[in-house]
Amino acid sequence: EGAVARSTFFQYPGDAPLRTCSAEDLIVMKAFAARAKDWLDIEGVIIRQTGKLDWSYIRSQLRPLAELKGAPELWDELEARRTRFEV
Repeated sequence: EGAVARSTFFQYPGDAPLRTCSAEDLIVMKAFAARAKDWLDIEGVIIRQTGKLDWSYIRSQLRPLAELKGAPELWDELEARRTRFEV
């Protein structure tokens, strides 16, 4: 529900609006999935959104999910990529 509440509409040419999630929610969802492609996508978001991301929100959402998944290392992996790719 929170991700939907934070989403916005992106207007494509031809009056085709598309609801998109926030960059922060995308990072949380992709880090939770934790596939190789997801980590590459996260790197791209970090690069494009440098200085604009709400890392405290990302942490507050991802850490409990990672604990439930039994994969607390997901936050450490995300932090490593943040350090490496945030310009």
